Amino acid sequence: MDVRRRNNVTVTGRADGPVLLLVHGFGCDQNMWRLVVPALAKEYRVVLFDYVGSGRSDASAWSEQRYSSLGGYARDIVEVCEELDLRDVALVGHSVSAMAGVLAAAQAPGRISRLVMIAPSPRYIDDDGYRGGFSAEDIDELLESLESNYLGWSAAMAPVIMGNADRPELGDELTTSFCATDPAIARVFARTTFLSDSRKDLLSVAIPTLILECEQDAIAPREVGAYVHAAIPGSRLVTLDATGHCPQLSAPQATAEAITDFVNVAP
Repeated sequence: MDVRRRNNVTVTGRADGPVLLLVHGFGCDQNMWRLVVPALAKEYRVVLFDYVGSGRSDASAWSEQRYSSLGGYARDIVEVCEELDLRDVALVGHSVSAMAGVLAAAQAPGRISRLVMIAPSPRYIDDDGYRGGFSAEDIDELLESLESNYLGWSAAMAPVIMGNADRPELGDELTTSFCATDPAIARVFARTTFLSDSRKDLLSVAIPTLILECEQDAIAPREVGAYVHAAIPGSRLVTLDATGHCPQLSAPQATAEAITDFVNVAP
């Protein structure tokens, strides 16, 4: 299958510029990057795509077997890189895609040379000596609610994930994005996201890495950012003066500036 069509690949910006590959998170699609793309496109060749089952991808290519693990999403990333013959890519992964990006970078070392991890979490469930932000019971309840009433769950959870209660239009946008996803596909993606434990994968990261976190994030608290930073030698941790789990929407200028500052100096 044509990967460009399958994943609704979009390319914009400077044709001769360094490549940025922007990868969306759970319940989203490439449209979630639209507020940072204009700034980034002035200097970079910006590549965007939708995971199979998200946005305007070809949902007929989706399979539960492939997308029941982060490896399936990492394969989408690598296959987009191969299809466009991308090299020396700075991969910008939001939320769960920060960890899918770690796996993709390990699979395609000649293609992915930098990582920007926005609001990453290698494990959402608390563990001995580790705070992920949720108890096992919290996640069980979250998944049960999602599976029994996905639209209701979306309307309730999207504003919590987005934060910024004083800007309800942001929560409304995330709700709309969630609701546009096929509930059967969303259930699989949610279980993959919230039940994964990728802490060991962080130890394999050997490329320049930027971790972007927000001052307040109900999904990935700052303890998680500190953990990821400590686990990746030589990584840089930047705390944005922003609230919520989606700074590319709530603080696009600061997000774009942090990405640019990092990519421009990374070896």
